[in-house]
Amino acid sequence: MTGKHELPKIIKDVGFDFDWSEEKVWALQIPTVDMDVAKLEWHLDVPFWWTNNGFYNLAPREVVNNPEKYKEEYERVLNADLKYPLDVMFWRGRWLFLDGLHRFVKAYLQGEKIVKVRKIPQEAIPQIKN
Repeated sequence: MTGKHELPKIIKDVGFDFDWSEEKVWALQIPTVDMDVAKLEWHLDVPFWWTNNGFYNLAPREVVNNPEKYKEEYERVLNADLKYPLDVMFWRGRWLFLDGLHRFVKAYLQGEKIVKVRKIPQEAIPQIKN
C-alpha cells in the first residue's frame, strides 16, 4: 500500500494482495449458499477496522465486547442489513470476506450458526479488481 499508512503485518498475512471494488463483487452472478459461522469466526480477532485516529487497529470482537467504547462501529453493525449475503473468497487456506463483515458480526451477535454467503472464486479476481 502506498501513502502514509503501512498495512499491519496481520493484515498482510491474512488479507488479499489486491484491491477490489465492492460494486464489481456485487455485480457477479454467484449463487448463495449456507456456511457455518464457525468457518468465519476468526475474522472477529483480526483488526480489519480502524478507529478515528488509527489504521487497521480495531478487531470486531473488541466492538462486540465494548459497544459503548466503540459506539459508532457498533451502530454500523446493528444497522447492517442481513437480507444481503456475505461475499467470501477462499484465500490462504480459509474463507476471507470481500464484503459483509458488519453483517457477519450482526449475525454472530444474534447467535446465528449459519449465514448466507456467495463464494467468489479466485478466477473472478480480474473482474473485481480496481
